[in-house]
Amino acid sequence: MAIVYGIILAVAAALLVLYCLNIRKKEPWLIVMYSCVCIVNLGYLLLSLSHTVSLALFATKLAYLGHIFLLISMFLTIAKISGVNYGKALPTVLCSLGAVVLGVVCTAGYLPWYYTSVRLEYADGAAKLVKEYGPLHSVYLIYVLAYFIMMIATIVWSVRTRRVSSRKHAALLAGVVLCNIAMWLIEKFVSWNFEFLSLSYILSEGMLFFLYWIMQDYVHKEDLPEAPVVRPRVIVLDSIPKAEKLERVMTLLPKGKRLTERQMEMLDGILDGKSQKEIAAELHISENTVKWHVGLLYSALGVGGKDELLMLLSDK
Repeated sequence: MAIVYGIILAVAAALLVLYCLNIRKKEPWLIVMYSCVCIVNLGYLLLSLSHTVSLALFATKLAYLGHIFLLISMFLTIAKISGVNYGKALPTVLCSLGAVVLGVVCTAGYLPWYYTSVRLEYADGAAKLVKEYGPLHSVYLIYVLAYFIMMIATIVWSVRTRRVSSRKHAALLAGVVLCNIAMWLIEKFVSWNFEFLSLSYILSEGMLFFLYWIMQDYVHKEDLPEAPVVRPRVIVLDSIPKAEKLERVMTLLPKGKRLTERQMEMLDGILDGKSQKEIAAELHISENTVKWHVGLLYSALGVGGKDELLMLLSDK
């Protein structure tokens, strides 16, 4: 069993290195999350190798350290991916609360608050800490449930407000959270000789790595510079009502040809004078995706670019 935990720890460390080497714009809290998964699995490994209750308690507390701050980092990472602007004070508050919960856990072995009693058993060649929970164990349970609720609420809010880049991304985030919830609940109500949360965390790391990798080119409104973009050439159509602009554009379409919903969104942004980066932020899609759909729009209208389109509209 210790060999399995060792392999899982090696995979967790490899994912951390892989993230640091392959992601251009690194998210600090995702790095913290990856590090916490390593700490959790190190705790599980040391626990499986323990020969004394004191060493087993130390390993358990180490795993709790990883669990507590993993929840913080996972929530803040999900908030970031979902486009939530949480400010600088929230991480400090969350880390302070996490430290309090960790302090409660660390009373184990000294006071009968978190564990009333502990003993060491061996199964499948690995040590296992058998414990009786004390009155303050509910503090940790409430802590975990609160984070799972906050994660789900954040994802739902981001979908309702169109903050997340796409519903597929939101579904992937929800999958990460629900997978961990399911595994945590199973371990609470079913007796295992193996900590399956270690595998659940590895799966979560892989899914978040993939999601963050494909979202590198995505932008949110808050990422845009406040200073206006200077354009070398400006064609002013402010005197023409937008409805009339749209009507003029429709005359450029071949008979029987229609613009797609996404192309209409591109056209709407162009007629509002927005840059491609601003359109990407407004629609929560990547700038490359905007470039692709704008190209299809110009092709459908038979124009070579934005300037030609605006010139045709101004000449009508």
